[in-house]
Amino acid sequence: MSRIGKNPIAIPAGVEVSIGASEIEIKGPKGTLKTAVHPTVEYKIEDGNVTVSRIDDSRLARGQHGLRRTLLANCVDGVSKGYSKGLEVIGVGYKVSVQGKKIVLVVGYSHPVEFDLPAGIEAKAEGIKLTIEGIDKQLVGEVAAQIRRVRPPEPYKGKGIKYAEEIIRRKAGKSGAK
Repeated sequence: MSRIGKNPIAIPAGVEVSIGASEIEIKGPKGTLKTAVHPTVEYKIEDGNVTVSRIDDSRLARGQHGLRRTLLANCVDGVSKGYSKGLEVIGVGYKVSVQGKKIVLVVGYSHPVEFDLPAGIEAKAEGIKLTIEGIDKQLVGEVAAQIRRVRPPEPYKGKGIKYAEEIIRRKAGKSGAK
């Protein structure tokens, strides 16, 4: 039995879960999300909880059990609390600013790099810190990763765009002539 899959998902106040034939729709104070239903997994709503169970013990059903439960739990958390990812822009002259639905990064190239935000994602810039917020956990993480790819942190001086909680392993530079 999947240890993750057997845990029920608590539905907080203000969140509405409706199970359809092909997808589950979750409505909450922050918005609406949908997640796909797999045919080897059953969903039941009882006592303010959603329980996920598999219909048989095939390898596919066992694999989908924990996955579908986690995807549904992420949707419930997203519409009730939301997700955020922090980035830091480190380097002399490096700047970040948010202009509407666009992030402008000045990170050592000959031109500023503009990054368009997808629908459902918001960004806030404060000094060298950039915060990406949204209700879809996967989309928040993907947008943060794409922004980080513009100028990944380098190990010699530590310049670049890094996650707020990321630790950059530093390397020693060239040693001088003896």
